[in-house]
Amino acid sequence: MVLSKILIILLSLIFSNDFDQEERKTTVEIKGDQFYINGKPTYQNRVWNGQKIEGLLMNSRMVQGIFDDLNPETVFNWEYPDSGKWDPERNTDEFIANMEEWRNHGLLSFTINLQGGSPFGYSQSQPWYNSAFTEKGELRKDYMGRLKRILDKADELGMVPIVGYFYFGQDQRLADEKAVIAAVQNATDWLQDGGYRNVLIEINNECDVNAYDHDILKPERVHELIALAKNIEKNGHRFYVSTSYGGGVIPKTNVVKVSDFILLHGNGVSNPDRIVEMVKQTKEVEGYQKMPIIFNEDDHFDFDKDRNNFKAAVSAYASWGLFDYRMKDEGFEQGYQSVPVDWGTNSERKKGFFKLMKEITGY
Repeated sequence: MVLSKILIILLSLIFSNDFDQEERKTTVEIKGDQFYINGKPTYQNRVWNGQKIEGLLMNSRMVQGIFDDLNPETVFNWEYPDSGKWDPERNTDEFIANMEEWRNHGLLSFTINLQGGSPFGYSQSQPWYNSAFTEKGELRKDYMGRLKRILDKADELGMVPIVGYFYFGQDQRLADEKAVIAAVQNATDWLQDGGYRNVLIEINNECDVNAYDHDILKPERVHELIALAKNIEKNGHRFYVSTSYGGGVIPKTNVVKVSDFILLHGNGVSNPDRIVEMVKQTKEVEGYQKMPIIFNEDDHFDFDKDRNNFKAAVSAYASWGLFDYRMKDEGFEQGYQSVPVDWGTNSERKKGFFKLMKEITGY
């Protein structure tokens, strides 16, 4: 009798795990140059100022959602003003608490990174230690636990996170190329084992930045990691994968040929006409086939102006994403990349972004 009860419990746990995966609510698909969520194009039937919005994926750079600092000599930099200490779990809690508000304004996607981004927006050096990977490319349970909570909430809300793996200035935390490859394998396996069907993968942020230590993360070879992640299948499912380049840079042929979608950055692009030109030039790269083009990092705003980078991207039928960081002497409420992060929508910059987002998407 005892043995049979144990068997029943074990079987229930097994089927419960499978059931949890089957019960995922959100699936993303790419059809041509459009995104579909649960079988329907995003922003279905939406047209704004004569421009088709249906099929786009508006997003924001929220890369610090699972941030921590494993360097005891730098962690003091991220203390909350009200508590005088840094708390990675609080950071994730507050991220999750605001996700529905973002979604209600039409934000369907956000980029979140396993090695974060510069908490200062831009920085010459990165003495802090923020990595979900160990030196050997294994996954840190505390980081992945925080990521799970965010991805689960995104699945519940019908959102499509872009999960980035590596960030320049932190990739050196992995010992060698073998560890980098193991990290891609482990992270992608983890996403597969979680049953996620709403996730896109960005191998690394701005692969052409000179700060990368490992050759396989640089422009000449990063396509190898894109192919690796694409080839990790489970139950007939694989993830859509790409990588990004620095602001204003057009992707190279080796990346375009293997990518499922294209990631562009608008940093440094102050003329909105250049945003349109970047989309045009990307489509002319050898190997390009009809696929979505997404700006998932742009630190230009002017949301109240007749012409800005957001509107320019939309006019070229490209998705657009905000890069919001705290500039000198700005208050705590500014900056989605600046730690500690205020994940709310109350700063003037955020209000401008979400107001325009809501107008364009019709939410």
